[in-house]
This record gives sequence, C-alpha cells and structure tokens, in this order.
Amino acid sequence: MTDIPFDGTPATLDICSRDPARVKAQRKICTLDLHCPITWATMHYLPNFAGNAVYLGCFAILLLGQLWFGFRHKTWKYMVCVSIGIIGEMVGYFGRLLYNKNPFPLRNFLMNLVPLTLAPALLTAGIYLCLGRVITAVGSEHSRLKPKLYTIIFIGCDLLSLILQAIGGYLASTADTKEDSDVGVKVMIAGLVSQVVSMILFLGIWGDFIFSVRKAKISGNLLRTQPPLYANLRSRPSFSWFQWSLFVATALIFIRCVYRVAELWGGFDSYLANHELTFMIFEGPLIISAAAAMTIFHPGRIFGDLWVPAGLGVRSSKGFDGEDGSTVNLTEPAQWKSQTAYHRV
Repeated sequence: MTDIPFDGTPATLDICSRDPARVKAQRKICTLDLHCPITWATMHYLPNFAGNAVYLGCFAILLLGQLWFGFRHKTWKYMVCVSIGIIGEMVGYFGRLLYNKNPFPLRNFLMNLVPLTLAPALLTAGIYLCLGRVITAVGSEHSRLKPKLYTIIFIGCDLLSLILQAIGGYLASTADTKEDSDVGVKVMIAGLVSQVVSMILFLGIWGDFIFSVRKAKISGNLLRTQPPLYANLRSRPSFSWFQWSLFVATALIFIRCVYRVAELWGGFDSYLANHELTFMIFEGPLIISAAAAMTIFHPGRIFGDLWVPAGLGVRSSKGFDGEDGSTVNLTEPAQWKSQTAYHRV
C-alpha cells in the first residue's frame, strides 16, 4: 500500500506511512473512524470531554457575572478586557472538545492552543486597571510610579506578549518541518517569558508600594498623605479583600504562565505538552480561580461611584473637569452623576 500515491481519498490512506509529507497530506482527511494513529495529531492524546466541558461551563458562568457587574457599574474597559479573556478561555476549551472528537484537523488544535495561550494576558490587563485605582485611593505618594503608568506600562507589556505568542502559535502550528515548528515554539516561549518577567516586575513594584505604605503607617504619617475622598472606601473590609483578590489572581496567573513556559520548552512532542493531567491542574483551575476572584470582588462593587475619579487620579472631593469644562463637585451627587457616563472607564 505504501507504493500507492495518496489522492485524497480514504482508499489510498496509508496509516503505516512515516513519510512526513505524506502524513501531513493524509491528516487532512483523517478521523478516528479511519484508525489514523494518534501520533499523527499535534497533541498525542484525546482531551477528557467531561473535564473540559466542566471548565467551559465555569467560564460561561463567570462571563455572565462579568457582564452583569460591568453593565451595572459601567466599568467598560475592565469589563471588555476581562470578558474577552474569559471568552478566549471558552473558545479554547470548546476547541479541546472538538479535538476530542477529531484530533487531526489543524483548526481544532489551533482553536485549543491560541486562545488558551493568549487569554490570561487580557485578565492581567484588568488587574493593571485596578491597581492604579487602588494606589490612588491608598496614597500615590508611596508609589514609585504614577497610578496611570501602571496601566500604560504593563498593558503595553501584555500587548508585546500577546503579539509574540500569537505569531509563535501560528508559525509552530503551520510549519512543514520540525525545524520550522521549533522556531514557532521558541517565539511562543519568548512571549510567555516576557509575560512572566513583566508580572515579576509588576509584583515587585506593587510589593514596594505595600512596604512603603506600611512604613508610613508605623511612623504615623500615612493618614496625612491619604486622599480624604477615599476615606470611607479604605475603611471598608471589602476594600482589603479586593486587594487580596488582585494578589491571588495575579499569583495564580503567574504560576500558570510559568507552567506554560515549561510545557512548551520541549516543543509539542515533549512529555509535559502531552500530559493532560498536568494541564488540567495548572491551566484550567488556576485561571478559573483567578477569574472567579476578579468577578466575586468586582471593582465596580467595591469602588462604586469612586471607580471613575480613582481612574482619573482625582484625590480631592472638590471635583474634576467635566465634559463641558466645568468643575464637577463630588460632594453634590446630582452634579456628579450627570457626568458619570462621560467619565466611566
């Protein structure tokens, strides 16, 4: 049978062939019913259908929560970042369900690989949007960066990571040779490593801010440097829990990124890349838990109307510039709420 040219029909399919060009051509018509070997697939196992369906359902519930709180509190940028990240996770797990049914089409693998690789970077973008506001509320004098710079710098780093991972995933999955595939994997790893490095830097600057705040508190100078506008917010236990939720979400996403670097380090043929149990522990549950923390302690619930002025860096109840150039006084609810739609971010 090996001497029969492959003409794109099952009759000329040679499941014993080891010729890379022929195997690649035959994969286009392969199905499990035709008994093509699983080693022809990019991942050499069939994802567990029930487990991945559960993960997909969890993300669907979290998406509903994000949309509910996002529309209710009008936290548009946060809602868009986190919701797209969750949708990416849903697409990725749907791709794994398709892969379970037929592991041979490249589109099924790409639908699993690309969204699950990129989506967590969008969740971290939501975290960056939140931390700048936390720093404004607690006291920006204790931060080495201005609150708005957290969003600009670290979301910029996320974009770089996203671009590298997307390019690497495409190159690795469409390569004709192992050498070309390895190039794509290395680009993906570079994107993941850049994400890990930026998160380490982010955690370091955040830790430095916390240390500075504690030092000011011990010396008795903290209250003097804190904006009175957010005094009631800072006094609520939910504000402390919110900050812890950000840290937990960041730590979980960081662990997941480290795992992904290790997974891809040996390429798609490596043991770790083909060990589903490890994937089901270090991918789905970590990102589900991170997204859950970001949904349960949604910033719109915690900040309320203060989400807008905190995003603008407003520190005084005297107000800020409104849409018409006039000063909006935060002590006058009617005037403040009339400008809400303009300033929501």
